[in-house]
Amino acid sequence: MAKLTLKDIDLKDKTVLMRADFNVPQDAELKITDDTRIRATLPTLKYILDHGASKVVLMSHLGRPDGKPVAKYSLKQVAVRLKELMGQDVLFLDDCAGPQIKPAIQKASEKLVLLENLRFHSEEEENDPEFARQLASLGEVFVNDAFGTAHRAHASTEGVTHFLKSAAGLLLEKEIKYLGDAVKDPQKPFVVILGGAKVSDKIGVIENLLPKCDAIIVGGGMAYTFLKAQGKQIGNSKLEKDKLDLAKSILGKAAQLKKEILLPVDNLVVDAIQADAKTEIVGDNIPDGKIAVDIGPKTLKFFEDTLKTAKTIVWNGPMGIFEMDAFSKGTRGLAEFIGGLDCVSIIGGGDTAAAVAKFKLEDKMSHISTGGGASLEFLEGKDLPGIAALTEK
Repeated sequence: MAKLTLKDIDLKDKTVLMRADFNVPQDAELKITDDTRIRATLPTLKYILDHGASKVVLMSHLGRPDGKPVAKYSLKQVAVRLKELMGQDVLFLDDCAGPQIKPAIQKASEKLVLLENLRFHSEEEENDPEFARQLASLGEVFVNDAFGTAHRAHASTEGVTHFLKSAAGLLLEKEIKYLGDAVKDPQKPFVVILGGAKVSDKIGVIENLLPKCDAIIVGGGMAYTFLKAQGKQIGNSKLEKDKLDLAKSILGKAAQLKKEILLPVDNLVVDAIQADAKTEIVGDNIPDGKIAVDIGPKTLKFFEDTLKTAKTIVWNGPMGIFEMDAFSKGTRGLAEFIGGLDCVSIIGGGDTAAAVAKFKLEDKMSHISTGGGASLEFLEGKDLPGIAALTEK
């Protein structure tokens, strides 16, 4: 890796400023419902403390408070959960900037300090240089372990790197390794699986990976724009009308490159999207009035036949509305099948990671990305500002 990593910097007796991604889901009582992102930072935190750092000052965002304090987006509950997971006290400060913050950190007996939500200040997303300088003044070295925000040039991801030696944390390094290898030098056969609602979200990934992969499997809502482009009937299924020409050109380009794009051959359909809807399986022509909500069993088998010899699999986007159990068989079946393969399996963040977690298959995958938008942009071949800004080795 061309950038500094944790292992390249002297941490002894240093105050380490660390950007984490604690943007976790909470229920109406503000209880954390999924602490995956907090757990994902623990190896980096333990490494920093084990290598003699005097303190770690943690900063993160949560939700979209739009530049002002909003109680439900406070990181207070994250501090509580972090204390439980780390087995040591965490000092929580009720702001992230201002004259009182640095003295509070210096006075603290705790080795872990968590600042309040960065996005309570509009300067964070504006990448304001003075705000970045204030944040940077809280540490002696900077560690970025927040892959989920690496595609944003914010004060806490890009701005602070102008003032401090900056390195990738263990999680960020792992993300760059797995996703970077998939983009630059994947073991073959290399199969990409794309799902989710929209073709428009995945255009960049298709264009970047089509020349590099052996096949692209397309499921989820985006598949129906492709099927329509092939002249198939799709009933009332998801359609991006303005992307039909694009879908045709992608299919044409794949044919030119002698690459397969695999689409559903049968579908689970309903009259209306509701949990108790009556379901039926139809072929690749969907009757009028019907809505496809998942791939069918023949499609699952068809996809599995292509995947069984794969050495690298990148999967971004579910095969159907997996959040509803009645429509989750395709996504679950695919996840279980991939989990049993001897290959490098890389799960894009967001919904795909949520699906794998729902089916309790996290330990069966080689790598589950913690960044939805960031992993997409990385797979599109874009430079991510939060990574680009780190100090060169």
